[in-house]
Amino acid sequence: MRRWNGWGDDSIETALQPGALAFLHQQIGATAAPSDAALAAVLAQLPPSRLPPHPQVSTDAEARLRASFGQSLGDWLRLRFGRIGAVSDGVAWPESSAQVRELLDWASEVGAIVIPCGGATSVVGHLSPPEDPRPVLTLMMGRMRKLLSLDSTAQLARFEAGVLGPDLEAQLRAQGWMLGHYPQSFEYASLGGWVVTRSSGQQSARYGRIEQLFAGGRLETPRGTLQIPTLPASAAGPDLREWVLGSEGRLGVLTEATVRISRLPEREEFIGVFLPSWQAGEAAVRALAQARLGLSMMRLANPVETLTTLRLAGHEAQIAWLERYLAWRGCGEGKVLLMLGFSGGARQLRAMQALARPILKAQGGVSTGTLLGKKWAANRFKGVYLRNALWAQGYAVDTMETAVDWSRVPAMMAAMESAGREALAGFGERCHAYTHLSHVYAQGSSVYTTFVFRIGGDFDSAMARWKALKQGVSQAIVNQGGTISHQHGVGKDHAAYLGAEKGATGMAALQAMVDHFDPQGLLASGNLLPPATPAQPGRSGR
Repeated sequence: MRRWNGWGDDSIETALQPGALAFLHQQIGATAAPSDAALAAVLAQLPPSRLPPHPQVSTDAEARLRASFGQSLGDWLRLRFGRIGAVSDGVAWPESSAQVRELLDWASEVGAIVIPCGGATSVVGHLSPPEDPRPVLTLMMGRMRKLLSLDSTAQLARFEAGVLGPDLEAQLRAQGWMLGHYPQSFEYASLGGWVVTRSSGQQSARYGRIEQLFAGGRLETPRGTLQIPTLPASAAGPDLREWVLGSEGRLGVLTEATVRISRLPEREEFIGVFLPSWQAGEAAVRALAQARLGLSMMRLANPVETLTTLRLAGHEAQIAWLERYLAWRGCGEGKVLLMLGFSGGARQLRAMQALARPILKAQGGVSTGTLLGKKWAANRFKGVYLRNALWAQGYAVDTMETAVDWSRVPAMMAAMESAGREALAGFGERCHAYTHLSHVYAQGSSVYTTFVFRIGGDFDSAMARWKALKQGVSQAIVNQGGTISHQHGVGKDHAAYLGAEKGATGMAALQAMVDHFDPQGLLASGNLLPPATPAQPGRSGR
């Protein structure tokens, strides 16, 4: 069963190795986890529902609680400390577009706010009900999970939008196809959630980000149904798909999505390569991206993340042998780890690897073959369970991500890590910050930074630390000219910083679009567009 106050299945436990815990004590300091609030005590806090009865709407306390939280650190703090705040007044599980339409119309009649929910994996506050005099209805889309049609000639598959990643891939693989969209939240995230947050998967370099995969769909809006047909390309004005992509539940509820699919690859390999320095690693991935070799993945960890990965891995004797070998090959202190993905036919893989080899060799790369790659692939969706294990030892984890052109990558990485450390230093605390480039393009790269710090003994101190970190790093991203989100979306947590990227004219255009589709504010939960958007420092409007 899904944890109510943490990540994933509650039957799966991940423990920190003794060496890993000693490493964290050295980097951050020893600590202990605060006492978690009990579910029964939390449920006792919930106020009565403000919604009138409806045959499709449940007002069960636990259902309301689970529907009101995602996976942001702010969500965790509220649940773990039992400081709940606003919750949904009712939950519905529609099973068709017609039922979504009916529920939207009913919500309009009773004056409720509607929040759509896919897999509840948001890390930027999408699911948090606003403090509002209107009641809140959450639409849980998980029962809408069918494969509706598959066109093998056009390589298109039409799904109900509530389908989760594993179910989607299983339905496709049964017929020899795949989507290939693998965010770390893959096991619990939904197709509709991917589309409306402009998600990116671990192998998007081959299969495409969700904007390349999303071919059309059906959006139930307060104004009516928006049906977007599938076309291979069009010059007929602005692309309405782009209005749905990244809309974050503010224009309507995505009930169907048609996606571009691929044949299952004949072979797939993941290879770990160490390089002697960050400069060498960045030069290598940039050259590989600009050579357009067709790799499915490039993921470059900076020196601190590489060190952290090795220290938290356990198997100390094996890691010590590996480090001696790497040092002998010129990859000692300051080394970085690059994970490469190769997918396709056997001849295609051999060709890609032959083309990549001299690029890596020129930068001093040392391949470990598929040894590390197999371990990474086996655990690619399990690493996030480490959040539960770290909390149990008294440590909080948060991540921030952006994307910039290549010339800005080093400064952005330094600014984000520095901002996180400075935010925690304001509380007399240390912050362990490290970064990787999770998605690499010819033009530039994502920059994805992880922050580990001590939770604190009470809710107020823990929340203050998190807010200071979030604000400091967000402002650093804005000041360095990055997007406020490369792959997580905006939600409520980052909405105040969207204006820095879009400019005043752009924000006014977004607001006009929202007002057109949702004139009553039926979907105005605070996602994407804050109630008021003051001018943000850092960049002028466009």
